[in-house]
Amino acid sequence: MHIKIIDAAAEARFKGMFANYYAELGCDDDAEHLLDEYVLPDMRAGLVNIAVAEAENGPCGFVVWQVDSIENEWCMREGEGTVRELFVEPYMRGNGVGKALLSFAEGRIKESGVARAYVLPSEGSDAFFMLCGYAESDERCDDMDCNFFYKTL
Repeated sequence: MHIKIIDAAAEARFKGMFANYYAELGCDDDAEHLLDEYVLPDMRAGLVNIAVAEAENGPCGFVVWQVDSIENEWCMREGEGTVRELFVEPYMRGNGVGKALLSFAEGRIKESGVARAYVLPSEGSDAFFMLCGYAESDERCDDMDCNFFYKTL
């Protein structure tokens, strides 16, 4: 498996995984609309970063991260890093892909000079982030209906 920053060739594969991700979360939002109107334009503008994990049989996961800035609509902690989305295809779970993607994003956040990252875990993913060194705080994100989890990088 290898991880690389998304490029034009990987964009279509990323879109397919993103649709799987949103379906798994049970989101009512139109994943294609979100990608075309927000996620990919934000990536092209340098506001978010996306990397894809590829295994022998193709793409198997992705991570979306950013350093929060007031230029970005998704800015909850200006100057801090956040891993916004993390997804691993079900057939590859339990093989370290999620940890590798998270570590990849954290490394890029740290390289940008940021010392702390946060996540807003979806239901059932708290334990994964705690295993990866994140600690749950008392701060609540009402929009996402979860607490902030922080990690010093």
